[in-house]
Amino acid sequence: MSNSQDINADATPHDLLNEATEWMRYAGGIAELLAELVHESDAVDCRRMAIALEAIGAIARVGAQRTAQAHALVHWQRVRAADMPIMRDT
Repeated sequence: MSNSQDINADATPHDLLNEATEWMRYAGGIAELLAELVHESDAVDCRRMAIALEAIGAIARVGAQRTAQAHALVHWQRVRAADMPIMRDT
């Protein structure tokens, strides 16, 4: 998988949504694993728990970014397909 900040210039909305799904599954899998560990543990290391929760948040943000990028790309492609003028701020 690519760096979370890298976007392939040739990526399609389908590619971006697949990548978003993959990132969200990672986040869900880690959250489930963490929940299992907490249920089975007698004591919880709060510092390590906080780091793990921050990691889940970061992974979920990457998934959300890919979803937003796919959404923007779909709209961009519609504008280009309709041959609509692109408005620029001046």
